[in-house]
Amino acid sequence: MALSLIQRLRFSPWFTQLVVIRKCNLHCGYCNEYDRHSPPVPLDVLKDRAAKLKALGAFSICFTGGEPTLHPDLPELIRYARHDLRFFRTSIITNGTYLTGQLVEGLNAAGLQAMQISIDGVKQNDTTVKVLDTLRKRLETLRTLAKFRVVVSGVVGACPAEETYEVIDYAKRMGFRPRVLLIHDARGQVKLSPEQMTVYNRIQKLIGRHLFELSDYRHRIITNGSAPFKCRAGSRYLYVDENGIVLWCSQTRKWFQKPLTEYTEEDLRQQFYTYKSCHAHCTLGCVRSASSVDNWRSQERPRRAAAADSALQGKRASVTVNPHG
Repeated sequence: MALSLIQRLRFSPWFTQLVVIRKCNLHCGYCNEYDRHSPPVPLDVLKDRAAKLKALGAFSICFTGGEPTLHPDLPELIRYARHDLRFFRTSIITNGTYLTGQLVEGLNAAGLQAMQISIDGVKQNDTTVKVLDTLRKRLETLRTLAKFRVVVSGVVGACPAEETYEVIDYAKRMGFRPRVLLIHDARGQVKLSPEQMTVYNRIQKLIGRHLFELSDYRHRIITNGSAPFKCRAGSRYLYVDENGIVLWCSQTRKWFQKPLTEYTEEDLRQQFYTYKSCHAHCTLGCVRSASSVDNWRSQERPRRAAAADSALQGKRASVTVNPHG
């Protein structure tokens, strides 16, 4: 039976991310969310997973990877989510390298509402090829043809800092919505050099404040080393990997897992109140945004928080950024 509006407003996901393929055509040095070989998740399986998210009361869905544009049935999946399931918002995250005019027109026809692309700098280096020199023609195609909103995220830390500013300035001049992401270290800490800090402050002035940025957590992390919040991952935010497993997020694969097929309203309620000891150093904007509306509501008190934090940080992967958040 479908959830009532009141039930959805209490615990259902504001934002969900569904991995459609693990494979990516790139291998950026900071990323841990891809492989080079996995096949696309079958379309019927993805439709079932999207329908399950809708049954859990999810308001929006974002298709991600790996690189989702490698999935041959992506437009049909978007059409199904938008028009059959009637998600309030349907979006994708892509590296942009496969954005031909034909694909953009197909995404228009499918009803895509938003796209996010993260761009690391201007010139290729040993860490990344996801740069303006590679993507300018693709971005021009988007500006000309796209009927959906395009968010361009500049990444501080993968290229010389001044290049990140150039990415943000270019995005703004092209009419895209600019956004900034931060690379963090193996302990989830963000440590910017003086040059990076100067450029970051210039970027913030250039971007200004958006309503969807409900708190300046990046500045607090940079200046204070942490930015605590009540994380509602597993409830207000759901991340479903290529195997159909619900995780708190892409960075916590070993800490919480449950098959989406077995997920219930009670799981949403339980994870809503569950304390996540990694919250203070979290750099995932999508999780923070989805959690912000419920800051006034209670959460389970931390138990053995110091020990839990130590254990979690000990399991963290190497330097990474989450372009999907």
